[in-house]
Amino acid sequence: MLLRIVVAFFVSFAGLASAAYANPGACSGDCGTHDPAVIRRTSDGKFYRFSTNNFISIASASSIAGPWTYLGQALPGGSKISGFSGVDLWAPDVLYNNGLYYLYYSVSSFGTQNSAIGVATSPSMDPGTWTDHGATGVSSKTGSAYNAIDANIVKVGSDFYMSFGSFWGAIYQVKMDSGLLKTAGTSSYQIAWTSFGNGAMEGAFIYYRSGYYYLFTSWGNCCQLVPRPAAGTEYHMRVCRSTSATGGFKDKNGVDCKSSGGTTILESHDYVYAPGHGGVIDVPGVGAVLYYHYVNNNQGTNQAATYFGWNVLEWPSDWPVISTGTSTTTTTTTTSRAAQTTTPAAGGNCASLYGQCGGQGFTGPTCCSSGTCKYSNDWYSQCL
Repeated sequence: MLLRIVVAFFVSFAGLASAAYANPGACSGDCGTHDPAVIRRTSDGKFYRFSTNNFISIASASSIAGPWTYLGQALPGGSKISGFSGVDLWAPDVLYNNGLYYLYYSVSSFGTQNSAIGVATSPSMDPGTWTDHGATGVSSKTGSAYNAIDANIVKVGSDFYMSFGSFWGAIYQVKMDSGLLKTAGTSSYQIAWTSFGNGAMEGAFIYYRSGYYYLFTSWGNCCQLVPRPAAGTEYHMRVCRSTSATGGFKDKNGVDCKSSGGTTILESHDYVYAPGHGGVIDVPGVGAVLYYHYVNNNQGTNQAATYFGWNVLEWPSDWPVISTGTSTTTTTTTTSRAAQTTTPAAGGNCASLYGQCGGQGFTGPTCCSSGTCKYSNDWYSQCL
């Protein structure tokens, strides 16, 4: 997730053994993204990609490789959650159920546990069709056991469960009610935790295959990457599995994922740097695809911009791995908004503390009524 407080990493390199990975699959069109969530529309099979910031950016394509076209914002007015007026939206997750698409998003304040998870619905996923329903009932504050961001929904039979969390307490889970707009009122519980980087785990995504639920998480430093942090502390992805979606997750070596377990599935390699915060989607004719964002080291001085990456998964012994064979086509960045120059706003009132004050395509005020406009990445600057 974006805008994480910088923590001192007390690094354990267990599970970060050197590995060879195929480079990301081809991407054309609008390939700039952060914290992507990808789904196929049921009516026509078109791919939709939702991204952090810009009040959740929406792009679509005819295939996972593109060409991706930027469509607009999901909730241009922001969230209706009390206390977060005008605050930008992070970490989308999207699913389809009974004729509606559900978009879960996070609101938060930089470096704090003042966070909440909201939800919106749409019949088509296109901009202008989303209805914000506000708070789901998952929120946090200073002293909470977790940080209420980075939601992911998994369906188990007729029930739905939300996994969430980042750093503080790592990953928690709670059952949702049948309408998917609120929690079921039961208590949340921890399903994963790590001592790596003072608890640097987030971005949970659960995927079901052949009797197992696979818990993908992102570890390390997602965003403060210029200058580069110590090698091995940057974002990377790990996986655990269980026969239950609600707990019992262990890594390939049998280590409990509530005790720092996690088998590395993707890390920095070749021109790919700090890959993470994604998910898995079944693509017809291709198979199960792991998607994520990453920094492209070939982008010269543009070392903070993140791009859409994806790789086909293989499943030896029912564990997901990225092929170490011939690399797929190197990702292109044609018309990527992440590679374009920010256009300063002209006039307008200054943004409030924690408000957005810059980023690709941002047209609001670039001054701050409180704090200083600080650069986080090419997509987002914030008053801090």
